[in-house]
Amino acid sequence: MLGTRQKELMKAIVEEYISTARPVGSKHLCKKFKVSSATIRNDMSLLEELGYLEKQHISSGRVPSSLGYRYYVDNLMEPKKISGEDMLKLQTIFSNNELNLNDAILKSLEIVSDITNYTSVILGSTSNENLLEKVEIIPISDGNVVAIVVTDKGHVENKSINIPSTIDMKEVSKTAELLNKMLRHTPINEVPSKLEFEIKPIIGNYVKDYEVLYNAFYEALSSFQNNRDVHFEGKANILKQPEFNTVDSVKNIISKFESKELVSKIEETDDEVKVYIGVESELDDNVTVIKTKYEAGGKVGTIAIIGPKRMDYERVLNMLEYIKGEINKKGGNDE
Repeated sequence: MLGTRQKELMKAIVEEYISTARPVGSKHLCKKFKVSSATIRNDMSLLEELGYLEKQHISSGRVPSSLGYRYYVDNLMEPKKISGEDMLKLQTIFSNNELNLNDAILKSLEIVSDITNYTSVILGSTSNENLLEKVEIIPISDGNVVAIVVTDKGHVENKSINIPSTIDMKEVSKTAELLNKMLRHTPINEVPSKLEFEIKPIIGNYVKDYEVLYNAFYEALSSFQNNRDVHFEGKANILKQPEFNTVDSVKNIISKFESKELVSKIEETDDEVKVYIGVESELDDNVTVIKTKYEAGGKVGTIAIIGPKRMDYERVLNMLEYIKGEINKKGGNDE
């Protein structure tokens, strides 16, 4: 159980380190708390024994540990309203009636990334939660077309398909018409089996060169299942943080951003804004992920901010709370 001074000391150390990225020493704290250096050192030793502080080097001051940040977020951080400057920047986006909900979310997270120097991520629903609305074919050149798949939730994917130049484009169009007729409103993850068992046996009745066309479309449409709509803003921002100033740390975090499996774990199922520190993030031991689920305008997804554990927690939490509220309002207006 921490006493009042130790709590205030812990809060001061966390906020000083967030601001400066430099280990905090007792000399600076003595002036702030107007007590002896021995008292401060004893309190810091206690906080270290409890696992809230740690030393990076023998002669350095202390820095908060993951446990220390967690204690700060849960017990010491003071709730504040979003600053007027931050609110104005975000309000401009959500009050713009020319932007639909998706564009407003993307623009708002772009602003958050710009003003915090952190990385923002928007995760839409997985393709398995989408129904196929239509397939469109756009000829690009001889033997090359682009298949565009649109879902009921407005998610759009495209894939290049190589078609032998001997095949008439009318036959390609006929194939697309057949797919639209038989696959419309089919869950994306069920499309491959429906192609195999319902369309393959009859496609020869409608289309010439059906084997080549069936195989081309099967490969293209099968690749869409399990895809998730993921959008990063400020992906390189994390590399500006001093915690990621070595070649190995840069390679490590970039590879994790490129991992679909790890990025999918950013998904949030809780309606509240949640804070995941270090190992809790399931992304990297040196980052914090603050995230929340949103559900508005028929769309469900996750918005998240990724930064170092030395994150400006109060500011990011306030901005995400504000954005979540604006998404709910704009989503209601767009319906």
